[in-house]
Amino acid sequence: MDNCVFCKIVKGEIPCHKVFENDDVLAFLDIEPCSDGHTIVIPKRHIEHFEDMSPEYSGKLFSGVNKVYREVLKKLKIPAANVGFNNHAPAGQVVSHMHVHIIPRRDDDEGGSMHSIVKIDGAADYVKENAKLFSS
Repeated sequence: MDNCVFCKIVKGEIPCHKVFENDDVLAFLDIEPCSDGHTIVIPKRHIEHFEDMSPEYSGKLFSGVNKVYREVLKKLKIPAANVGFNNHAPAGQVVSHMHVHIIPRRDDDEGGSMHSIVKIDGAADYVKENAKLFSS
């Protein structure tokens, strides 16, 4: 993708503070970090959304996420981080290239859990009424 900022980073057209790289994955520090060490992990191939990746390729991406997670926490000497991704614009995806955030966390950072991202009244009732939809 010619206009993709992450593809330009992969090609070396835009500089980054590289944390990790292999044949399939690139990790670099976020330029608008939520915390010290906030790192982005991307597939080197242009893949817009999570569901566009094969299970095999997502395995390669998340293997990289696992390695980078361990290294970031070790270097920062902290015990915790949030790991996640925004998939599609309604979920907050701004760059249309699949990417995973590793956001290091500290006891006193005043951040929340994944449950603090969105609160929909009645969600618990939905689960009770529609759980069969999600059963295999």
